[in-house]
Amino acid sequence: MEYKDYYQIMDVARDATQDDIKRAYRKLARKYHPDVSKEPDAEIHFKEVGEAYEVLKDPEKRAAYDRLGSSWKSGQEFQPPPEWGQGFEFHSNDFTQSTASQFSSFFEALFGRNQGRSQHSTRGFNQQGQDSHAKITVDLEDSFNGGIRNLTLQHTELSPEGRPHTRERTLKVRIPKGIQQGQHIRLAGQGSPGVGQGKAGDLYLEVIFKAHPYFSTEGKNIFLELPITPWEAALGATIAIPTPTGKVDLKIPPNSRSGQKLRLKGRGIPSSTPGDLYVILQITLPPADNEQARALYREMEQKLAYNPRTKLNR
Repeated sequence: MEYKDYYQIMDVARDATQDDIKRAYRKLARKYHPDVSKEPDAEIHFKEVGEAYEVLKDPEKRAAYDRLGSSWKSGQEFQPPPEWGQGFEFHSNDFTQSTASQFSSFFEALFGRNQGRSQHSTRGFNQQGQDSHAKITVDLEDSFNGGIRNLTLQHTELSPEGRPHTRERTLKVRIPKGIQQGQHIRLAGQGSPGVGQGKAGDLYLEVIFKAHPYFSTEGKNIFLELPITPWEAALGATIAIPTPTGKVDLKIPPNSRSGQKLRLKGRGIPSSTPGDLYVILQITLPPADNEQARALYREMEQKLAYNPRTKLNR
């Protein structure tokens, strides 16, 4: 995926005001509009300008985009940082699904196709506030234990000069036991304030698990890659392994193979039907880094006379 320099596309400085950005968009939109432009590749440029404006006109998207820094250049190979967007509060987007589908994979990697939820109700001069959303990181163990966490979110505002800046707010959030990655926690009334007698919007927190040194997850199931020795795989063994709730003894059956999955039922994320823990065996070879080790390997070669490529020689 190629990085897009939206400031370069719009031909504005990184400290441009929102009014500067609006004027630049109007100028470029007239220049590249496919119905009137005689510029080469006008339609491509018109779409690029529209995408850049979609980000830079929105103080929240612009502030989030600016977090990538200014060292990137257009066309460079790009992947979003692992914790991209986490802790950053967004309000409902004003683009439609059909419009968003025209945006590049770079845009979608940063902002997705349809963030937030638009819930507006008007009655007279009363209007419900917009919902907002953010990604938060929690430990995998939080899903097993639940509990209360203090979480800090960054919220974007415009300065008097018309430039976005961020402020922080800290919320006390209850992490439900059994929460899965990608699920949302709803905080009623923590979105944008309403107008008149309108209620405030809600805040939706998308849960992301912090990278774990041992485990990965998929839905309610947990996966652990377990290195084992060749003799443990061949002869079988009982090994103490970690789980999110403590160590357990795992029986390795004889003649196990690398990549084989062993299932520990009910050891996954808790719920009315809990997930499972899958242990993926990875056979690792001792290094032949001294004469004694090399002698043992030569002895195995001679005495076992094992050829894993027999089928290839038929």
